[in-house]
Order: sequence, then C-alpha cells, then structure tokens
Amino acid sequence: MIEVKDIEKSFGEAKILNGISTTFETGKTNLIIGRSGSGKTVMLKTLLGIHTPDSGTISFDGRIYSELTPDEKRALRTEIGMVFQGSALFDSMSVEDNVGFPLKMFTNKRGKEIKERVNAVLDRVNLKDANSKFPNELSGGMQKRVAIARAIVNNPKYLFCDEPNSGLDPETSIVIDKLIQEITREYNITTVINTHDMNSVLQIGEKIVFLKNGIKEWEGDNEQILETRNKSIVEFVYSSDLFKKVRENLLAENEEEDHHHKK
Repeated sequence: MIEVKDIEKSFGEAKILNGISTTFETGKTNLIIGRSGSGKTVMLKTLLGIHTPDSGTISFDGRIYSELTPDEKRALRTEIGMVFQGSALFDSMSVEDNVGFPLKMFTNKRGKEIKERVNAVLDRVNLKDANSKFPNELSGGMQKRVAIARAIVNNPKYLFCDEPNSGLDPETSIVIDKLIQEITREYNITTVINTHDMNSVLQIGEKIVFLKNGIKEWEGDNEQILETRNKSIVEFVYSSDLFKKVRENLLAENEEEDHHHKK
C-alpha cells in the first residue's frame, strides 16, 4: 500500500498539489484521473520521487520516503516498475535486451538467469519468441506489452503506468488494461495508473482518485463513479463520448436484466 498524507507541491507561485491525502491499495488497479493541468502528472512524479513535496508524506508499506537514507531510497527504487507513456523502449536494443535491462542494472543476475526471467515475462504478456525483434518491428500494442514485461521483470512491489493506452486503438487499449489488471492481481502489486481514458476508468478502476486544480475532488471505484452526483466529476466523465456510449450500454443491460427478472 502507498499512503499519501497532506501532500503539497508548488512551482514558484503556482500551487499544483494542495493537501492531497489518499491510499493506493495493494493488489488493485488505482487510477489517477483529471483534466490537463489538474495535477495528476505532478502527483505521479511526486510518488516516484522525481519531485519532492513541499510538505506532507508518502509512505510505501509504512516506509516514509522522506525519512529514508539514500541507500534505502535506492533499494526502494528497485521495488518499483514503470510503464512510460509511449513505451520508451530503446530503439537500438532487441526486445530481449530491453526487457532484461533492469536486471542488468539493478540485480546480480547474469546470462542464463536473465534470459530465463526475460522469457518468463515475455511469455506472460503473450510475446513468446519475440526476443530478437526490435521495437520498430512491433505494433503499438506489442511495444506496450514489451514495456509492461520490462516493468515487471524485477518482480516489483509497486507498478506505475503513465497513460498506458496513449496512441492505442480502443480494442488494443482494452487488452492492455486487462493485462495490467491481471498482473496486478497475480503478483499482488500496488499499481497506480495515470490516465484520461474513460474506458480504463470503467473497466479497471478499482480505486479512482479524481483531481481538480490540485485538489482531490472525489475518490471511489468504477461503480460509484456511475452513481456520483459530484458536479465536477459528472462534467468530466460526461465530456467523453465513449463514456456516454458505455453508460448507455450499461443502462440498457440493467433494464434488460430487470425485465428478465420481472418475467
């Protein structure tokens, strides 16, 4: 679990995060959503330790980040996996070398041991026998699966995903969402996803934190978001045509179920 208490972050005169407190639960897909400028990217970077909060604390399973020694912080970073927006694969490296990179950087594993682990995670993301391919030979969805394999190769406790569906078609996005959710549950990872994809919100939003102007405006899950009367979040989610369509389908399904039960 990652616990956030009263986080504040400003850049110059601009306050970007204003007293945010929440928890991101282990074994669940935790989503941060909000409009551009809401503070969600700064929030993710603050969780990752890229930005230092002006006040407040972030704790990883009871370890308060600001109180850790440099060595303890380095050790914590080895427990973190990251899926970057746009995948951020090394173009000059094969799939095998891309996925094995964190093992070479952060562990004492070598040779055969690395290859076995790389093969295991590539198999898990349905990319068996893709080892020798290069990123430019892969589709966007395949590149994203390589990025996920790289993020989990070191058995992380915490997985951060920045807009994992960016640039993907809706069908591929659903595949990636389900893969992230399955891996989160299988490995019991604390997964935090920064997204604007309303389909992801409905499909895998087991915990959703909605930011507006640097404030936590609402939190709940993907069932509660359909029922909320919070004006800001209603305006935000209903601005998505996809959300409207999904909600209409859900309502139609519920009506059909009700009709069936009445019979």
